[in-house]
Amino acid sequence: MLVAAAAQAQEAPPQANAPTANPTAKATVDQPAPPADPTPDANANPDPTATDAGADEIVVTGIRASLAKSAEIKRNSTIIVDSVSAEDIGKLPDVSVADSLARLPGVTAQRVEGRDQSLSIRGLGPDFSTTLLNGREQVTTGDNRGVEFDQYPSEFFSNVNVYKSADASLIAAGVSGTVDLRMLRPLDQKERLFVVSARGQMNGIGKRNPDGQRYGYRATATFVDKFAGDTLGISIGLAAQESPTNYDKYEAWGYPGLNDRNVNCDAAGNPCLLGGAKPYVQSNLLKRYGGVGTIEWQPSDSFHSTFDALYTHFEETQHLRGIEFPLGYNVAPNPGSVTVQDGYVQTATFSPQYTVQRNDLNERRADMYSFGWNNDLKLSDSIHLNVDASWSHANRQDELIETYSGTGYGGTGQRDTITITRQNSGIYSIVPTLDYTNTDVIRITDPGGWGYNGTTAVVQAGFQNRPKFSDDLKSLRASLAGDFADLGVIRGWEVGANYSQREKKAQYTSYFYCPSGMGTGCTVASGTTTSIAVPSDVVLDPVSLGFIGVPNILALDSRGVLDLLTPVFDNRPESLAKVWGVKEKVATGYAKLVFDGTAGGKAMKGSLGVQVVHTDQSSDGRIAGLNAGAVTLSEVSGGAKYTNVLPSATLSVELIPSGFVKMGASQTMVRPRLDQERISQNVAITPGNVGRGSDPLNSPFSSDGGNFQLRPYKSTNIDMSFEKYFPGGGYVALTGYYKRLTDYVDPNNNVLYDFSPLLSSLTPEQQAIVRAQNAQNGLFKLPANSGRGEILGAEATLSLPLRMLTRSLDGFGLFGSGSYTSSAVRYDSAPADTQTVPGLSKWVLNGTAYFEKWGFQARTTYRYRSSFLAEVRGLSATPELNTAKAEGILDAQIGYEFQSGPLQGLAILAQAKNLTDQAFYQYTNGDPRQVRRYQRYGTDYYVGLTYRF
Repeated sequence: MLVAAAAQAQEAPPQANAPTANPTAKATVDQPAPPADPTPDANANPDPTATDAGADEIVVTGIRASLAKSAEIKRNSTIIVDSVSAEDIGKLPDVSVADSLARLPGVTAQRVEGRDQSLSIRGLGPDFSTTLLNGREQVTTGDNRGVEFDQYPSEFFSNVNVYKSADASLIAAGVSGTVDLRMLRPLDQKERLFVVSARGQMNGIGKRNPDGQRYGYRATATFVDKFAGDTLGISIGLAAQESPTNYDKYEAWGYPGLNDRNVNCDAAGNPCLLGGAKPYVQSNLLKRYGGVGTIEWQPSDSFHSTFDALYTHFEETQHLRGIEFPLGYNVAPNPGSVTVQDGYVQTATFSPQYTVQRNDLNERRADMYSFGWNNDLKLSDSIHLNVDASWSHANRQDELIETYSGTGYGGTGQRDTITITRQNSGIYSIVPTLDYTNTDVIRITDPGGWGYNGTTAVVQAGFQNRPKFSDDLKSLRASLAGDFADLGVIRGWEVGANYSQREKKAQYTSYFYCPSGMGTGCTVASGTTTSIAVPSDVVLDPVSLGFIGVPNILALDSRGVLDLLTPVFDNRPESLAKVWGVKEKVATGYAKLVFDGTAGGKAMKGSLGVQVVHTDQSSDGRIAGLNAGAVTLSEVSGGAKYTNVLPSATLSVELIPSGFVKMGASQTMVRPRLDQERISQNVAITPGNVGRGSDPLNSPFSSDGGNFQLRPYKSTNIDMSFEKYFPGGGYVALTGYYKRLTDYVDPNNNVLYDFSPLLSSLTPEQQAIVRAQNAQNGLFKLPANSGRGEILGAEATLSLPLRMLTRSLDGFGLFGSGSYTSSAVRYDSAPADTQTVPGLSKWVLNGTAYFEKWGFQARTTYRYRSSFLAEVRGLSATPELNTAKAEGILDAQIGYEFQSGPLQGLAILAQAKNLTDQAFYQYTNGDPRQVRRYQRYGTDYYVGLTYRF
């Protein structure tokens, strides 16, 4: 929790402690401010010391005001916190919430589809943090718990706080940290406000698909006013956005050995050959519409009520077009065409070679609602009662369409000759000889003959996957807080309880699509038509894969192609087992003592508390498998109950004037991914493995599923921070932290399981062989809390207005941070092997240089992160982890605000994102030369106007 002691309020008389659950409580010298609203008055001068000798006080705005307000939040907090504050009503410093947070010490963002979307805090990915809205836990439109920050319009928030240490009253704290999104409070404003803004966007890389878009816009409006003698306040915000992204995309299938293509390469003895690749060009269009509203009522000093509402509607359309080249996994290179350098094939030619041309369409629709009602009642001069109720809900529906074309079914038809050449970046140029725009050659078909329904081959000319998610969270919290009159530095107390119920459901429905005409069930054996001609009415302007060396290819209307085909339900066990639901009922009780006073002549503040968290979790789902060629499906459910005790302590001591030492010790926990808590299983029976021996890896039986008894990750945390705040504004901070992780989830855990009940699915002869070899014992893959580890790190931050050095630099300033994090995670299954924590970059560096004066403002920001394990959607929307290369991103903006005359209130702003055109790379097997993914997004440009009435 925060302990506020604003410099201008140091002589305020003692006031009663308000419960820290209160999202609208105001901070006083004796009152611990809640994580809900530590922001100073948005219209107050955030830097009261920034004055010229003999001159009137200087009121700073924009960038400098944002930094000053963030510094004030950090200074007044007893826990370790970093913040981003709005430069003005409805304007965080960057294009998105994630962009802004990625400038904070120890915080990094992973780019997904060209946007900063998922956050890592102190080396731990989005699965290890918790996101709050006005102090309340939120649902997400994502597949699991990790919040996709682009679902929130940045214009809706006055500040965003990242709490890096814990307090007993901070419910749902994460292991890595807690992100709290703070909405504007209307009673804090001194006057009526009406602000409108509009901004245009342009992709520098250009439109990549004929049905893509290069230009976008963003428009917002905010209204704030007070009534009834300033006891009733309202704020309303509206936002609309259409944001395009275009990029080049390359994926390598893998790297078999040149001399033995059945195994992975060894750069020394078995040179690395490109096994296959699929280059694409992709065009995305994100549409987001939303609104927020707040009603705040404080009829007296004894009662304060606040109601918040937020709604966002999210649509995204993605057009992908490219070609898959099987290459080394399909055929050996032509003799004499291969050159090798440093263990890697540099050039090679493949013929005869078939290819698979792709025209894909992905669409997502999501709606998110969030409501919260907080009431704070002063029961006496020293006791407050706070009651807070909230509900958030999200629905998401995806449609992922794949369509295929080539010269003929299953490698028939005209073959190609393809030459590959390795580039310095590690990706390969791929030059074909066929004309892939010629509809006399290219047909709608299953060119690789890859279609398989689990038992027999099908003609898969298209595929449709329709994942659907719902996420619902209800919460009720009550707390009492009060003062002690005569206990010295023990100033106050707080007790409270929170009950929440969350339920997330996932349902996947998928279909094979084959050419209409002959056959049944799309099966090859039934005589299904294997290909059809490409009709002219689905042909669009061709697209170029020139970035990889492929000239123009056919661009088809993906949905139009699907309309030409016949759907057949996909009832493979691995598809049916993706239906699940997880419910969590969590009761949390907490108590803490609040310290505030003087010890040894030094001002000190802090708290000592404990949380007791009882969890009742359950899951419903399916066990799906194949038995004698028939799909079996069983509905199952299960659950578990457990209790965790989480102590915490915080302390802030002012050792020297404006110089603080802050310490924190706590135990925290964060729940595992929801899909890991599912009960569903996919049981596989492989008769071909009969007779291969007793090794469980060769058993004809196996299963892959979740673990409904999975427990949360737990962490014992030690934090220490040294902070010095300068008289003229700015500060320097050095923070160290240690986390001891226990109950760490091993997602690849396997246990030995006796599958004897499934022996009846085999023939009598096969059963006898399995029993004789004791091969009925196979592997059951399910996540388990079998890991442990440590994280050790340090952060340094400098906020420096250069006016401190000389008046001639007034208006100029620097803000920078750097962090180093080391980690080691081990699983019981392989205690000698050290695992990499997803999302962890050992080095994270951020630097901002700015100027702001006379209405002008300019800023450049550079962000660097070293390599890290990044999660990206892989085949069939399955999460896939690979190492991402280090990257540095440069952003810039310039603007002017008219401060007088007829245009007063008008501001002009221009921004550029990713000026260095930094591409995103992933690689495999710990070798940066084995590029798994490459994505180049280009630079985005923005120009906008804001008018404040």
